[in-house]
Amino acid sequence: MPDETLETHQLAGFDARERGFTRPVECEARSAGFRAVLRYESERVTAEHPASTETALRELVNALHEQGYRQLRSRLSFKNGVYLGSQEPWIEYPDPVPEHEPAHGLWQKLIHWIQRAATTR
Repeated sequence: MPDETLETHQLAGFDARERGFTRPVECEARSAGFRAVLRYESERVTAEHPASTETALRELVNALHEQGYRQLRSRLSFKNGVYLGSQEPWIEYPDPVPEHEPAHGLWQKLIHWIQRAATTR
């Protein structure tokens, strides 16, 4: 089966440099499943999944999250060559939960200073 664009989604959010963007994502049918392709500036990000265009799009979002993209959402805009405009709802993709970083507030500094003072006695 030759590659065939089935759907086009609009993907919006903030890139790794915290700049807002909106770009089309082409979802294609392939012999091995489905592929989602985003072209953004000089980058081309591709994700594949054998199950559906939705899972390929989700894999693409996961790859973008790993690169620092945030507040991502998508909306189906073309399906089988038919323009849907803004009829479809936005799908929000929650940002990954950041790993807990140790707090470095005044209270933690005070505790660290007391612990260090106690060990030097």
